[in-house]
Amino acid sequence: MSDNKVLASFDEIRALMQEVPGPDISAGADATARQAQLTKPAGSLGRLEEIAAWLATWQGRHPAVVDRPYTAVFAANHGIAARGVSAYPAEVTKQMVANFINGGAAVNQLCALSDADLRVYEMALEEPTADFSETPAMTEEDCVRAMAYGMMAVEDNIDVLALGEMGIGNTTSAAALCTALFGGTAADWAGRGTGIDDPTLARKIELIDQAMERHRAVMTDPLEILRCVGGLELSAIAGAVLAARMSRTPVLLDGFACTAAAAVLYAIDPRALDHCMVAHLSVEPGHQRLLETIGQTPLVDFGMRLGEGSGAAMAILVLKAACACHTGMATFAEAGVSGPA
Repeated sequence: MSDNKVLASFDEIRALMQEVPGPDISAGADATARQAQLTKPAGSLGRLEEIAAWLATWQGRHPAVVDRPYTAVFAANHGIAARGVSAYPAEVTKQMVANFINGGAAVNQLCALSDADLRVYEMALEEPTADFSETPAMTEEDCVRAMAYGMMAVEDNIDVLALGEMGIGNTTSAAALCTALFGGTAADWAGRGTGIDDPTLARKIELIDQAMERHRAVMTDPLEILRCVGGLELSAIAGAVLAARMSRTPVLLDGFACTAAAAVLYAIDPRALDHCMVAHLSVEPGHQRLLETIGQTPLVDFGMRLGEGSGAAMAILVLKAACACHTGMATFAEAGVSGPA
């Protein structure tokens, strides 16, 4: 997925999405058959059983493994941040990137715990997108280039890809994406993000509603919506999700902003996120609404809202648990245990 020519235009992205592989039904069936022979009542491991079969289905092999997990965090700045929609200034994006590089963030600790490689991708931090309440956030060229960058971040021979983002103002962009993609008003999707007060939340909602009206005529499809109200890091996440599908790599999506970015692909084709699981439920109110819309159930609900891939990195441990039980447990025959009558 390193060929930039693949993503020269939105039309070529749409064409690529017609070529994505489907599930490996045989590998999934092998996983399900093994589950039935393990020393436990049927279904007693709950979602761990579902995860083991899902991993096999999308890795295209049985048994699935999570020996080489990979976490990619994309960082970019948003022009809308200058309108005061966050509790933090835009320079925090760059400062947090330095914190990631120095190993001081939550995602660093969680990746170390799960033995996941962590890569942070800076995306023109000195050049934020345009203020989307006044003008489209990106040109088609910029949006496509960001998606291509995200695609190139998907390395070969990884077992699962955990995705995250860093960008002051990106919950405003995420709420705008969801409003444009799935309807409703900004008040239905916008939350407090970094912990904003009531007047700031009201301004955030007003600016999103203003953007919906300003760009209504050109929001003709999901990629145009991404261009108009998205961000560089959100575009990169969409590209990474697409590249992961092409390479048969299961994906863990982090919270609201990350899921909103991936939902652009869902809006093009509802099957586009079948190789993805949402790691956790963000306390952002729009996240629950979004998960219901795209038919996803988060793996955990710990009341998190940090972003930076922290929930996705943590969920790698859940996937490891699913694989360990699936491959390590004895079958009834191996253990000399009587099966169900």
